[in-house]
Amino acid sequence: MKASVPETSSSEPQSVEPVTLRQAQDRVDQWIKDVGVRYFSELTNLAQLVEEVGEVARIISRTYGEQSSKDSDKDASLKDELADVLFVLVCLANQTGIDLTEAFHENLQKKTRRDATRHRDNKKLQS
Repeated sequence: MKASVPETSSSEPQSVEPVTLRQAQDRVDQWIKDVGVRYFSELTNLAQLVEEVGEVARIISRTYGEQSSKDSDKDASLKDELADVLFVLVCLANQTGIDLTEAFHENLQKKTRRDATRHRDNKKLQS
């Protein structure tokens, strides 16, 4: 038996609790089991990720860049699109067995070793 999904009104204030990457991965996995039936294939999720990143790019281009908005952009939300990117990214991590907490820490260590002085020495970044 599937768990029921509580419906919430967009006008209801929602309390937001901090979520670790592990909790996010567990929550997405549970959502997939309860609501999503199964994960899409990795290739489908890659296409979804590219689509969502494109939506982020469209909003940033029109909000912070020179491109003008269209009427169809009026409901676009950077917050929502970034969350979509995160959701699909978590799906890909889950279905490929990647622990995002471990991956994040390892990646930050790599960047710290590689870029220890790189950005400080970049004349383009000095004001």
